[in-house]
Amino acid sequence: MAQALRLAERGTTTTRPNPRVGCVLVRDGSVVGSGWHQRAGGPHAEVFAVREAADRARGATAYVTLEPCAHHGRTPPCADALVAAGVARVVVACEDPFPQVAGNGLARLRDAGIAVDCGLMRDAARDINRGFFSRIERGRPWLRLKLAQSLDGRTALHNGVSQWITGPAARADVQRWRARSCAILTGAGTARVDDPRLTVRLDHDTAVVAPLRVVLDARLDALAPGCHLLDGSAPTLIVHGDDRPSPAPRDGVEYRALPLRESRLDLQAVLVELGRRGINELQVEAGPTLGGALFATGFVDELLLYVAPVLLGDSGFPLLALPLLSDMAGRWPLRVLDQRQLGDDQRLLLRPAAA
Repeated sequence: MAQALRLAERGTTTTRPNPRVGCVLVRDGSVVGSGWHQRAGGPHAEVFAVREAADRARGATAYVTLEPCAHHGRTPPCADALVAAGVARVVVACEDPFPQVAGNGLARLRDAGIAVDCGLMRDAARDINRGFFSRIERGRPWLRLKLAQSLDGRTALHNGVSQWITGPAARADVQRWRARSCAILTGAGTARVDDPRLTVRLDHDTAVVAPLRVVLDARLDALAPGCHLLDGSAPTLIVHGDDRPSPAPRDGVEYRALPLRESRLDLQAVLVELGRRGINELQVEAGPTLGGALFATGFVDELLLYVAPVLLGDSGFPLLALPLLSDMAGRWPLRVLDQRQLGDDQRLLLRPAAA
């Protein structure tokens, strides 16, 4: 199963909106076939493994990181492929909550007389597909908030300039996290001041499905003509308030009106809209106001924090704009999942302790 999980990770940048899945076929103690879901619309992991195994699949045990599908989508059901191959046993890491699967794949295998076990390395399998599970079970993407700060907790100078706090190694690492995301979101302030591209730029030859660029621009006044976010280099969604009409789409740019709450976009409505569009993992790269609002309302699932060994002074922008605390009991505890050095900078991967 560990080998199947490693195979699943190979589809990290290409399978969206589908989950990442790996499959290994074992017979008489030897691997006879393996595969992973490589791209949405293409064969699933089980099909690749069965093709490689050929006749050796008969009587084998299949280790699959996610319940085999049982419905006709863009490809036939994987459960049927395993039945037709004659496997004797299927070990599944975790069930698929997608309504058209949701136990039907396991039932189809058992009805065919195949022994089925479920739960081996379940937590690891769910974590690989945390965005997919979030979208299906909660109706919204897994939200990762990317932040970069100085040692004194500042994210920009007093005039908003923030490029560059961190060094080349940290910036290259951000590109790898972008590559695994279905969408990259920013706010009007960051779009106006930084003119970001929000595209994936990797040095090595890695297949990547371009993430959707999302801009929260309630008043439709943040993007100047000729800015990078309107250049058509990647699909772009401009979300604005429903108090004004949507402009006509142009050059890969779409507009979507959503409800306002106290003159600001309703963040819950934004996340539900992105979930409806098949966004599994959402990376937010924004200023302290939007980042703080997302964190304070409990929408942030994960923080990707880069810390540079520099000082910017107390007039700079804070990390997050959060409500004032009157005592330490109200603080927001975080769990450190990973900590590593990237050049001169440190990277922390954190999750809210209550999650």
